[in-house]
Amino acid sequence: MRPGALGPVFDGPVYAQGFSWRKRAFVRGFTGRGDVRFVTDGRAMAPGSSLLLWGSAPVPPGTSADTRIVRVEDGFLRSVGLGADLTRPLSWVLDDRGIYYDARRPSALEVLLQQSPFDAAERARAAALRERIVREGLTKYNLAGAQPWHRPANGRRVVLVPGQVETDAAIAWGTGAIKTNLGLLQAVRAARPDAWLVYKPHPDVVAGLRGAGAGEEQAAAHCDEVVRQGAMHELLAQADELHVMSSLAGFEALLRGKAVTCWGLPFYAGWGLTEDREAIPRRSRRLALDELVAGALLRYPVYCSRITGQRCSAEQALDDLLQWRADQPPGDRWWRRWLRPFIARP
Repeated sequence: MRPGALGPVFDGPVYAQGFSWRKRAFVRGFTGRGDVRFVTDGRAMAPGSSLLLWGSAPVPPGTSADTRIVRVEDGFLRSVGLGADLTRPLSWVLDDRGIYYDARRPSALEVLLQQSPFDAAERARAAALRERIVREGLTKYNLAGAQPWHRPANGRRVVLVPGQVETDAAIAWGTGAIKTNLGLLQAVRAARPDAWLVYKPHPDVVAGLRGAGAGEEQAAAHCDEVVRQGAMHELLAQADELHVMSSLAGFEALLRGKAVTCWGLPFYAGWGLTEDREAIPRRSRRLALDELVAGALLRYPVYCSRITGQRCSAEQALDDLLQWRADQPPGDRWWRRWLRPFIARP
């Protein structure tokens, strides 16, 4: 696997394992290869091949030691709608070192951010992309029908705490001492006793697609407000600071110039842009914001147009995302509401 203009180029045979039938429909577009084969047994693969695995799926038995393992996950600008709701993705990441939410070892993104130079042209491109994302109010999921939110008129500093799905690998592999939403809320309340503390549960939990965290029903006792349906981009715009375990919302807050405190080990921590409660000594480089953006949004993900089904630039993906949002009717479609009980995970 080597760098290409719109994503990695695969040399030799490419196989995939652990992809749902729906995800299989996108594999060839994101890899740029029409000959990807889906396997369940490593002995079915030719020597010197690449094997795509979704998320933290285990390497299948019989896989040769010379097989290049490439882990695949959703990118950071994904869709209009939830991934757990079976909404198609606009971006994936293909990582042959680890995966961005696993802080136990360097991912391809971490190596890129630690070692790669970013010239003036790339920094300018990243700045333009960042400014457009903020101006258009884009986030990872861009949920239709989200309710507006306004900060209270009491003059208190607003601290936003976004929840996460506690069974996700991002919690197991990307956090430190604090591993629950309730534990995070309690820590933030102790650190910011005078702030107006706003808790936003994860949208998959709100939609009933994933289970709530341990003791999460007690969240209201540890914050001033629980916002379940508020638009994330409005919360980000009006909050003074964010506190996260490893939520992508912290990165989205950095794009908007907000102060971010990390109680875990997300990919954007350790570069001098966040207040870090956990040490990451191997991340020794100090990055400017647009260098982080260049790595995380221009180089690391692969974008695939929902119009052509082919790889495209980040800017073209943004065009697609804005058109998709404009075409999306407000609220949930009836068939998604009907389908949710069948696809929900604990």
